[in-house]
Amino acid sequence: MDRPNTAGEVKGKSLFQDSDGSTVPVKSVCHNCSKLKIFLGALAFSFFAKGFSGSYMKSMSSQIERRFEISSSIVGIIDGSFEIGNLMVMVLVSYLGPRVHRPKVIAVGCLIMSLGAFLSVLPQFLMGRYNYERITVTVDNSSTSVSACSPAPSEGHPVTDATETLSTMKNFGCEKTTNSYLWLFVLMGNLLRGIGEAPVMPLGVSYIDDFSKEENSAFYIGLVRSSGMFGPTLGFLLGSFCASLWVDIGVVDIDFFPALKKLFGNPVFLVYIFLTILQYNSLVGLITYETKFMEQQFNLSVARAIFLIGVILLPITILGMFLGGFLIKKFKLHITKMAKFACITFIAAYLLNLFYFICSCEVLQVAGLTVPYSGLKHLSFPKNSFKASCNADCSCKLDQWDPVCGADGITYMTACFAGCKSSTGMGKNMVFHNCSCVEVQEHGLGNSSAILGQCQRESCTKAFPYFLALQTACAFILGLGGTPTYMIMFRSVSPDLKSFAVGIETLGGRVLGGLPAPIYFGALIDETCLKWGTKNCGGSGSCRVYDTKAFRNVYLGLIAGLRAGCCLLYIVLCVLITKRFKPDGKEMTDTKNIERPTSKESATDNKKEILPGARISEESEETCM
Repeated sequence: MDRPNTAGEVKGKSLFQDSDGSTVPVKSVCHNCSKLKIFLGALAFSFFAKGFSGSYMKSMSSQIERRFEISSSIVGIIDGSFEIGNLMVMVLVSYLGPRVHRPKVIAVGCLIMSLGAFLSVLPQFLMGRYNYERITVTVDNSSTSVSACSPAPSEGHPVTDATETLSTMKNFGCEKTTNSYLWLFVLMGNLLRGIGEAPVMPLGVSYIDDFSKEENSAFYIGLVRSSGMFGPTLGFLLGSFCASLWVDIGVVDIDFFPALKKLFGNPVFLVYIFLTILQYNSLVGLITYETKFMEQQFNLSVARAIFLIGVILLPITILGMFLGGFLIKKFKLHITKMAKFACITFIAAYLLNLFYFICSCEVLQVAGLTVPYSGLKHLSFPKNSFKASCNADCSCKLDQWDPVCGADGITYMTACFAGCKSSTGMGKNMVFHNCSCVEVQEHGLGNSSAILGQCQRESCTKAFPYFLALQTACAFILGLGGTPTYMIMFRSVSPDLKSFAVGIETLGGRVLGGLPAPIYFGALIDETCLKWGTKNCGGSGSCRVYDTKAFRNVYLGLIAGLRAGCCLLYIVLCVLITKRFKPDGKEMTDTKNIERPTSKESATDNKKEILPGARISEESEETCM
C-alpha cells in the first residue's frame, strides 16, 4: 500500500505509511529515485499508448461504417462506448486511488486497455475478404463479354445460366451479412479501453506528485504529459496512411518504406519539409511569447494584447490566406508561378520584419537595478544595490516585489525601498507620501510621493501603433503566400502519396518545430531577466523586470534568423520547381490536371502545340493550379 497514514494524509507531512505498515519519513521515500524513474518511463509510455490508440480509432470511423455496413448512429454509439466505460469507473478509481496500490491499479488498467485494443481489431481476422459494392453484370451467351443491362426473364423465355448465377451471387451475399454483427467486438473493445484508461491519468499524476521531490514534481508531470502528445499525432498519421491502403492486407502490396523513400527522394518535397520546420519554429516562437513581448516592450496589459491579436491579427491573416487561394484560382497559376508568388511575398514580409527593430523602447528605470538612487548619481553604481542611505532604516525585504512609481519617474521595488513613511487611499488608488528616496528634480525637494505600480514609459507607448501596423502588414502578406506555399506540396508529389505527404509534413513541423521552439525561445528570453521573483517557500519565481533591449534583440533576432533561413529555402524551392517543370522538360505540368477544352475553345486550342508530359483529367473542371 502506498497511501499515507492518518497522521500524514497529504504531501508535505512528515510521515508516510509503507507497505509493511511502518511509518517512514517523506524524504526517504522521495530519494528512491530508481523505482520512480522506472514508473515515469512506464507511465509516459502508457500516456503515449492511450493517445495513439484513441486518435487512431477516431480516424477510422468512416472505415468502420463501410466495413460493417452500419449507420452513422451506430458508429456514434461505438465511439461513445469509450466515454461510457471511462465514466463507469472514473469516479470510483479517483476516490479509491489513495487507498490502493496505485502502480498495480494502473498496470491492471493497461492490461484492460490492451485487451480492448485486441478485441477492436479481431473482426478484421474473423471476417472474410471485403466485398465492395459493384454493378450487377450478366454473361452474354454469344460472346465472352459482360453486360450491365440484361432483360428480365419473361414467360416465353427460360431462365438462363447467367440468371441462375446472379441468384447464387445474391444468396451468397446475404449469407455474408451476418458478419456485420462483428462490430459488437469493436464496441466492447472501446468500452474496455475506456475502463482501462480511467486510472492512468488521475492515479499516475497523483503518485508522481506524492513520491517525487517538490521541485521535481511539476517537471515530471510535464514530461509525462508531453510524451502523451506524441500519441495523437502518430495515431492520426497512421490513420492517414492506413486509409489509403486496400482493405485486405497481404492481397495487395503495402508501399510504406518505398513510399517514404519516394517522398524523401523528391528534392522539392525534401526542401519543402525543411522550410516547414523553420516556419513552424518561427511561428510557434512568435505566437507563444507575443503577449509577453507586447507587455514588456510597450507597457501593454496582457488582456489588451490578447484582444488585439484576436480582433486584428488573426482576421487579417485569414483574409490573406483566402485572398491567396482566390488569386491562384483567378489567374490559374501553375506550380512555377505559385512558387515565385510565395517566395516574393515571404521575402517582402521578411524585409518588413526588420523594421521591428526600429520600434525601440528604453529599459524600465528601477532604482538600484537599472539606475542608481537619486542622491547617489555621482557615486559608483553597484548592480542590484537596492539599499541606500535614504532607506537604510526601513528594514526592507529583498524578496518582495510590489513596485511603486516615484514622482521623479523612477520605479522602486516596494514603497519601503522608496523610503515612504505614510499612505492614503486603498487598493490601486493608494498614494504613498514622505518618500525619502524620491527626489523631484524640478523643485529640488527630498521628501515626495509615489503611486502604486510601475512608471509608464512614454516612448514605448508612442512606438506601439507603428509596431502594430507593421505586424498587421506582415500577417497579411504571410497569409497571402501561405496558401500557394501549401499547394506546392500537393503539386510536387504523386497523387497516391498526397495523404502520406500531409502526414509527414504535419509530423515534422510539430515534432521539430512546435515542440522545441517554445523551449529555446523561453530559455533565451529568461537570460534577459534583471530581477527574479522569490517564492514564499524559497526558490526562484517568475521574472519581475526584463532588460527590454536585450529581450527585443533575442525575441526579434530569433524570428529574423529563422525566417532568413526560410528565404533561402524559398529561393532553392523556386529554382528546383522551375527546373523540374520547365516548358521543354518531361514534367511540364504538375500532378493536378489541365482543363479540357470546350467545343467553343477547340478551334483556338487546336492551334497550340500540346506540350510533352501534359496530363488531362476527366474529372476536374478547373485548370491546373
